Amino acid sequence: MAQPLVIVIGNEKGGAGKSTLAIHIATGLLHAGKKVAIIDLDLRQRSMERFFANRKIWLAANGHDLPQPYVPDMGDGKALAKAEPAEQLAKFEEAFNDAVPHAEVILIDTPGGDTTLSRAAHARADQIVTPMNDSFVDFDLLGQVDPVTLELQKPSIYSESVWEARKQRAIEQGRQATIDWLVVTNRLQGVHARNRDRLEERMGKLAKRVGFRVGPGLRERVIYRELFPFGLTVADLSDEVKPVSITMSHISARQELRGLMADMGLEDNGAPLIEAA
Repeated sequence: MAQPLVIVIGNEKGGAGKSTLAIHIATGLLHAGKKVAIIDLDLRQRSMERFFANRKIWLAANGHDLPQPYVPDMGDGKALAKAEPAEQLAKFEEAFNDAVPHAEVILIDTPGGDTTLSRAAHARADQIVTPMNDSFVDFDLLGQVDPVTLELQKPSIYSESVWEARKQRAIEQGRQATIDWLVVTNRLQGVHARNRDRLEERMGKLAKRVGFRVGPGLRERVIYRELFPFGLTVADLSDEVKPVSITMSHISARQELRGLMADMGLEDNGAPLIEAA
């Protein structure tokens, strides 16, 4: 049996938009006809898991039918957050193995921090997608710059974490095993600024140094947040399913999501262009 593609949404900084990105990628894959399993490792907040719980309730209440992911049982998140790392890892392994026969794609949302579970998820990834706000504050987790010249000095802590994940994967699965790493600039404002030019230049240099691709993420739009209580995204909207009035902004947002999926290596029909190892 073919192994599912494992996509990890990762960034050690909180507030970068990981969960927002994760739920949109998941619904995009579902509408592309893929069998998707989700694992939410942000044990206390569990935004992605709660989103799909909202989805089930809203659809039942309104008589609609939309695709749903498979959600393996991770138990009580708050209790698991207080458990020993070995117990957390065992629960993650159990959930991951449970998801494998149910999925073509396993999507894992990670917490904003360096945790045992996050490291385990990164080591399993075929692809890591890292959202980054248009800010040197976010860039600091990827690379350090000189405070006087702003020239790139060296990779920072999250780049080192991805390097360790790649190294562990190569040790376990052979040198041919690779992790595709895509960094997406998230929550961009409409107005172009000199700060963005500086940031993009450093991003380009760091990408060549540590081995990631750079792509556009999702702009700062209300639509990416206002559908959360219903468990819906722009991928779900139609003439029948429209809890809010559909505007040109929604159409633009759907195009952004399609662009993100293409940058991840997914065709319009959802067929993975990168293969699971």
